[in-house]
Amino acid sequence: MSLASEVSRRASLPIENTSPEKHPTAFAGTARGVRLDSIDLLRGLVMVVMALDHTRDFFSASGLNPRDVADPALFVTRWITHFCAPAFIFIAGISAFLHGPGRGTGEISRYLFTRGLWLVLIEFTVVRLGWTFNFHFDHLVVQVIAAIGASMIALSALVYLPRWAIATIGIVMIAGHNMLDGIKAEQFGAAAPVWGLLHQPGYFNLTPGFTLAVLYPLVPWIGVMATGYALGPLFKLKHALRVRGLLALGAAITIGFVLLRATNLYGDPVPWTAQHSTLATLLSFVNCEKYPPSLLYLMMTLGPTLLLAGALDGARGTIAGWITTFGRVPFFYYLAHLYLLHALAILFAWATIGNAVLTAGQKPAGYGLGLAGIYVVWLGVVISLYPLCRWFAAIKRQRNGWWWSYF
Repeated sequence: MSLASEVSRRASLPIENTSPEKHPTAFAGTARGVRLDSIDLLRGLVMVVMALDHTRDFFSASGLNPRDVADPALFVTRWITHFCAPAFIFIAGISAFLHGPGRGTGEISRYLFTRGLWLVLIEFTVVRLGWTFNFHFDHLVVQVIAAIGASMIALSALVYLPRWAIATIGIVMIAGHNMLDGIKAEQFGAAAPVWGLLHQPGYFNLTPGFTLAVLYPLVPWIGVMATGYALGPLFKLKHALRVRGLLALGAAITIGFVLLRATNLYGDPVPWTAQHSTLATLLSFVNCEKYPPSLLYLMMTLGPTLLLAGALDGARGTIAGWITTFGRVPFFYYLAHLYLLHALAILFAWATIGNAVLTAGQKPAGYGLGLAGIYVVWLGVVISLYPLCRWFAAIKRQRNGWWWSYF
């Protein structure tokens, strides 16, 4: 039987019946669904790397361009974090599928819809406060948490469709949205913010003195979550088949990225160009657009993510256990790391330049750490959050209330 046939056959089987014999702890059933250790490990790794990007946001000096190929160390520091949002939203789609066994479509849809609304609300309140430490409510920023929430709301409607239709819609959104690059928000007049939310990042004045800032336009991210959901049955296979499928699909997407990017024909608004050195040319080659995420950006990140998922499947050990802990409480970790980083940055600003007025995008003159210092702060924050996340993960395991699935 081919791998594709096996995935299709297993799509309707209960997860508990497909637990790999050689990895009896790979699946964990709970009142809120089924958790797969390898998914939590991958998600935890994404959360750890994400903290590096946010540490750079808060602690780097102003004026630095992290996408400048002339500064390879800074470029790679930023580039490696490009994997976080695509991987996390893709995993969210997979997790939505794994939440489904034993539940009706209507129940799954309601769960996705209400959790999506919850995440959007949290983005515009608790997360916004974490970034700004400011109660002056004069703008909304559509960042990754809002994009995840909106994608869940969209998926709550898509789950009524056959899985092949969900996959088709997701792939078309990912592969086709760059055809819309020529359409600009200003062409829509008063409806410009709607196009901004869907496809074009930017700042839109909703009323005098109130701005909508869109960093994560929704169309491609909805596509990423939908394709993650459609791939969910792969994670119900036995270990060997699952790994083989992940590695094959990841390799195909990664090779496809290299071939398509080499042509400069389609998939990213900015072509790569030959630079003054081989390294700089390579960096130009992988310097793909995130806002909104181009087809090539998503191929560049999701292909290796699938390869990594296959490589990590079944991983054990102390370090894997630590990282998995973060992956079991991603929402809690996200909020905790954001507030901790911002508080530390304010203390650092006060201690070094005597100015404690600081946000990630507004830094006083003379403020900032070098790249080595940023890495030290990042590691310190991640290590310091482990005991807190382990404590919260233990609480979640002991609680069966439905609301715990929202944290």
